[in-house]
Amino acid sequence: MDKFCSRQLFGLFPRVGLVLTLLLVACHSDSDAVGAHSAAAVPVDVVAVRRHSVTLTTELPGRVVAYRTAQVRPQVGGVIEKRTFEEGGIVKAGQQLYQIDPLRYRADVQTASANLDKAKANLAMATAKQKRYSSLLADKAVSKQDFDEAQAAYQQAQAGVEQAGAALKTAQINLQYTQVNAPISGRIGKSEVTEGALVVAQQAAVLATINQLDPIYVDVSQASSRLLELRKQMLNGSVSTDQRAKVHLLLDDGSTYEREGELLFSEMSVDTSTGTVSMRARFPNPDHILLPGMFVQATVEEGVKQDALLVPQRAVMRDAKGEATAMVVAADNKAELRVLNAGRAVAGDWLVIDGLKEGDKVIVAGLQKIRPGVLVAPTEVKIGGEGE
Repeated sequence: MDKFCSRQLFGLFPRVGLVLTLLLVACHSDSDAVGAHSAAAVPVDVVAVRRHSVTLTTELPGRVVAYRTAQVRPQVGGVIEKRTFEEGGIVKAGQQLYQIDPLRYRADVQTASANLDKAKANLAMATAKQKRYSSLLADKAVSKQDFDEAQAAYQQAQAGVEQAGAALKTAQINLQYTQVNAPISGRIGKSEVTEGALVVAQQAAVLATINQLDPIYVDVSQASSRLLELRKQMLNGSVSTDQRAKVHLLLDDGSTYEREGELLFSEMSVDTSTGTVSMRARFPNPDHILLPGMFVQATVEEGVKQDALLVPQRAVMRDAKGEATAMVVAADNKAELRVLNAGRAVAGDWLVIDGLKEGDKVIVAGLQKIRPGVLVAPTEVKIGGEGE
C-alpha cells in the first residue's frame, strides 16, 4: 500500500509542476502585454486651443507729477510781518499767505494821490485858459502864437492827469502786493522764510510751493517700437482701442489704487536720446493719496485683440536657439513639436501669433515623459480662463 501511494504521488507531482509552469508563463506574458501597451501610449494632459477676445495691457514704471505747481515769490520788496497759512495744509486760490510791511507802500499811494489832484488842478487852469484864448483868437485879441501855447499847455495838463493816475494805480497795486496770495488751490509745502525776513521783488528764492493734487498726473515711458507695433495692429484692425485708454496703479506698498485713470494721448512725446515715448495719465485724487514724486507701477490697457490664440505658459518651452516651442497631439495621437511665434504674456498665457491654429491640442502636463513621435493618451483639461 505504501509503495502504491508513493508511485501515485510521484506521478502526480510532475503534472502539478507542469501546470504551475504553464500558469506562470501565461501570467508573465499577460504582464508583458499590459506593460507594452502602457509604454506605447503615455498619458498626458492637453488643452484645446481656442480663440479669445483679450485686453492687451502693459505694465510700466511711472512717477506721480502734480497737476499744477506754483512757486510763490514776492512781487514787492520789504520785511515779512507774518505768515498766515499752516505748512502742509490746503490753501485756496486768492488766500493770503504772507504780509509784507505795507507802510512805505501806503505812503506811495498817498503821494500818488496828491500828485493826481495837483495834475487835475493844472488841467482845470489849462482848460480855462485854452477856452478863453479860443474866443479871443476869434476876435483877434490874442496872437496865434499865444493861442498855440495855451493849447499845448492844455494838452500837457491832460497828459499830466493820465500820468498821475497811472502812478496812483501802480502805487495801489504795489500796496496790494504786500499781501502775498496763493495763485492756485492745492497743498502748500513748508515756508522758506520766517517773520522778519527781508524779501525783494522777483527774487530767485521761493517763499513756498503749492501743488494741485486733484486731479493728478502719472508719467510713464514705453519703448517707441512697442507703440509702433500697437499702431500697426490698430490700423489692420486686429486690435481695437478707445481714445480714453484706462490705466490702473500699483502703489509702493503693494496695494492697488482704487481709482481708475485715463491715458492722455495728446500728451505723448518721443525722447530722442532713449527712443522711448513719454505718456501721461490723469487720475482723480480727492483723498490726496498720490503725492508728487511717488513711484508707481502703471498697468495701461492698450487695446482689445480679437480672435487671439492663447497657450498656457507652462506648455511653452525654449530650444537652444531661443525659439518658443510646444508639444501638440497630432492626428495619429503622436506628440509633435511645433515652433511658435509667441508675442507677449497675457496673464498666465502666451499670445501666439503663428505656429498654432484653433483646435490644436497642446500638451500641458506629462512633457517630461515624451518626445516627438511618441504615442500619447491625451486627456483634455480646462485651466485658467478655459474653465475656471
